[in-house]
Amino acid sequence: MALVPITELLKEAEAGGYAVGAFNCNNMEIVQAIIAAAEAEKAPVIMQASQGAIKYAGLDYIVAMARTAAEKATVPVALHLDHGTSFEQVMKCIRAGFSSVMIDGSKLPLEENIALTKKVIDVAHAVGVSVEAELGKIGGTEDDISVDEKEALFTDPEEARIFVERTGVDALAVAIGTAHGQYKGVPRLDFERLKKIRSLVNVPIVLHGSSGVPDEAIQEAIRLGVRKVNIDTNIREAFVAAMREVLARDEKEIDPRKVLTPAREAAIEVIREKIRVFGSSGKA
Repeated sequence: MALVPITELLKEAEAGGYAVGAFNCNNMEIVQAIIAAAEAEKAPVIMQASQGAIKYAGLDYIVAMARTAAEKATVPVALHLDHGTSFEQVMKCIRAGFSSVMIDGSKLPLEENIALTKKVIDVAHAVGVSVEAELGKIGGTEDDISVDEKEALFTDPEEARIFVERTGVDALAVAIGTAHGQYKGVPRLDFERLKKIRSLVNVPIVLHGSSGVPDEAIQEAIRLGVRKVNIDTNIREAFVAAMREVLARDEKEIDPRKVLTPAREAAIEVIREKIRVFGSSGKA
C-alpha cells in the first residue's frame, strides 16, 4: 500500500471511537518493529520521524524505509513529521514524500503560530498532505526540542477554538499534563480541560508525551476525543534494555544482528501492547 495522510486514519478513528498509534522511528529495526506490530494487530499505524531522527538517519533513508514498509504492508501506514519547527523543514519533508507533517509553532505567540500554520497548510493541502499543529507547550525534552517544566503551559480551550477555525488544521496537539521523555512521577491529565477543548473544536486531538501515562488515563483521554497517541520513549526503553541483556550475557558479542534482533522483538511487543490499549486492533 502507498503511504496515506493521517486524515484518512483519524477520520476512521473518530467514527470508531479509538485512537491510532503514532510511533517514532530512528532506524531500520524500529521501522520493521512498527510495521510488524501493526500487521500482527491488524491496525492502522502512523510512523513518525522527529527532526532528530532525520538528522541521525538521513531524510532520504527515513522515507525509503517507510515507503518500503508501507508497500509491503496490508495495513494503512502514514509517514508523519513529528515536531517540525520551521517552514523550511516541513517543505523538505513534503518534497521527500512524507504523507503528513506537524508544524510546531507552540512557542510562538498565538497570532504567529496561526500565521505559520496557515502558511504550511496552504502548501501541504495543495499536494494532499495532512497537517498537525500544536497549541500550548508540552513539557519535557524530545531530541533537540526542550520545554522547561516552568514554561509548560496548558492549552487554553478558547484559543484552541480560534486556532482551529482560523487555520483549518487537520489535527491539534494539546497540552493537558503530559510531557516528553521519562516521567519523574505519575502524570495527572486535565480531563476537564480536554473535554472543554473537544467541545469547542471539530478536529482530532493529539496526545504527545504518552509514554509512561497509565493505560486507564490514555483510554479516558481517547473516550474524550483523543484520536492520535504518540509513543517514543517506551520503545527506546524496551529496545535498549534488550540490547543490554544480550551484551550482559556475552560482552564479547560483536554480531549486530544478534544484538538488534532481540531489541526489535522487544519493540514489537511494546508497540502491540500500545495498539491494544488505543483500541485500534483489528481496525485496519
